[in-house]
Amino acid sequence: MVAEYSWLIPVFPLASFVLILLFGGRLREGGGHLAVAAVGASMLLSLAVISHVVRFGSYESRGISWFGSEAFRFGVLVDPLSAVMLFVVSFVGFLIVVYSLGYMHGDPGVQRYYAEISLFIASMLSLVIANNLVFMFISWELVGLCSYLLIGYWYRKPSAASAAKKAFLVTRVGDILFLAGILVVYREFGTLNLSEVFELAPGVATATLTLASLLLFGGAVGKSAQFPLHVWLPDAMEGPTTVSALIHAATMVKAGVYLVARMYPLFTPESLHVVAWIGGITAFIAASMAVVMTDLKRVIAYSTVSHLGFMTLALGVGGYAAGIFHLLNHSFFKALLFLSAGAVLHAVHSQDIRDMSGLWRRMPVTGTAFFIGAWSLSGLPPWSGFWSKDEIMAAVHSYSTPLFWLTAVTALLSAVYIWRLFFIVFTGRESEQAKHAHEAPLVMRIPLIILSLGALFSGFVVFAGFGEFVQGALEHAPEAAEHASGSVMLLSILLAATGTGLAALTYYRPVISAARVRRALAPVHTLLVNRYYLDHLYYFFATRVVADSARALRGVDEFIVDGTVNGTGRAAVCSGRKLRLLQSGVVQDYASWVLAGAFLLLVIAGLIGGGV
Repeated sequence: MVAEYSWLIPVFPLASFVLILLFGGRLREGGGHLAVAAVGASMLLSLAVISHVVRFGSYESRGISWFGSEAFRFGVLVDPLSAVMLFVVSFVGFLIVVYSLGYMHGDPGVQRYYAEISLFIASMLSLVIANNLVFMFISWELVGLCSYLLIGYWYRKPSAASAAKKAFLVTRVGDILFLAGILVVYREFGTLNLSEVFELAPGVATATLTLASLLLFGGAVGKSAQFPLHVWLPDAMEGPTTVSALIHAATMVKAGVYLVARMYPLFTPESLHVVAWIGGITAFIAASMAVVMTDLKRVIAYSTVSHLGFMTLALGVGGYAAGIFHLLNHSFFKALLFLSAGAVLHAVHSQDIRDMSGLWRRMPVTGTAFFIGAWSLSGLPPWSGFWSKDEIMAAVHSYSTPLFWLTAVTALLSAVYIWRLFFIVFTGRESEQAKHAHEAPLVMRIPLIILSLGALFSGFVVFAGFGEFVQGALEHAPEAAEHASGSVMLLSILLAATGTGLAALTYYRPVISAARVRRALAPVHTLLVNRYYLDHLYYFFATRVVADSARALRGVDEFIVDGTVNGTGRAAVCSGRKLRLLQSGVVQDYASWVLAGAFLLLVIAGLIGGGV
């Protein structure tokens, strides 16, 4: 049975990591071809395992116990949810590694790059097939480590080093909450095996489940860049664009959404309400910031944050299948957009969209790929993003009216920012940089073409029973959300078309003056450019609250704690100096002290006896 070999899926890229680390300097492209072969082998085995799950259902192996404890038995769980994630990670990851052969060609640190990206993919693959929370947490931390290394890949750049540290520190907040959730689960259930936890969950108090699920969701908030821990992801653009594509489309940020989906039976209506509103707020604020950004990769990064919010929102309102459906579609069009942006940067050598225009003439394949990605992301029919966005809006519509209208505004903004980006970069008069631009090499164009096909057609899996398939991942999952009603679908199309039209009238056929709009909405524009001042707030908290508290505690440590310890030592030393004078070595002195002591004892005895 092929599923029995599913444990080998992460082993191939893990072996690639070790071999490239040791011998990559002697291999072509620093071991790039070995990385492609290893991830390709994982992809092929993943497809075989997925086929098995589709035909025969879920598979679980008990694995090996850690320290002889049944609660820490590490094995493999492959079910419909794992199958979807295996496809996303292995297939999209494979295309990104192939693309890297062209994008990273000639980079002096390419051996380190392919070693780290192999470990990154291996860690994510092990995370999605883990059947135990501790096994999942170990993989979770390895994913975080690899993201830190790859975001700071060009570590000699201060901005890259700072971005890596920011990502590492912010996501650690979520990791601590995740670990606390694991401890609560172990204390209450006595096991960390996922199947056993899910079986016992219905008999556990609602308050305990709410606490455990919210702590686990805290881990997802950090990893999937949800409000208020979303601030690290836009700055993570300092790494190579291929790393950005992998983080945004297939690995790091999808881990948090996967965690919520995997632990769904533990979520109560109260905790799901929190999940829904956090997702909705994240989607809106990220989309609003994307509208005003001028950095090519940063616009796409805020788009990722927003669409992660859509996925989280869907899970929160009970649209379990809709959230996973959007995760699948998003992996195609977001990888496509990032790799298209990478081809642009490869040709233009600038990330400022104000330096770009008219690139479609010079880069027709890249321009067409970006057009397809923009069409899908904006939610225009009939391509992939439309179907999953429609499902999400239907689920939200039946859950909360205020949340639905927040989602509707976000959908409008999504179309505005992505078409704004397309029209500025690819249409209009050629800029000076565009005159020297050229199409990417073939090894970079082929992944763009394949991802374009995915962005066009992945949404049609909804008609192949995708919702029912994914819903079968969890026995106690809510009922699948119904397809959107005609009115919601019509509104969804109208919002996407309106956003596209506004972007076209502003940046393609400038009927609306963007400069005049900025002046009219100057306070709002300033607020958005400064990212709602959340980074300023965190900086103030770190430099004033944390630093000042540390200085105050340093005084307590130096003067009270150290003062007490050092004072006791000095007192002992001084007492010793005085007492040693009694040791004169003169026999007459000792005899005098003995007689004085005996006399004192007689006096005390007499006083006590007289009292009695």
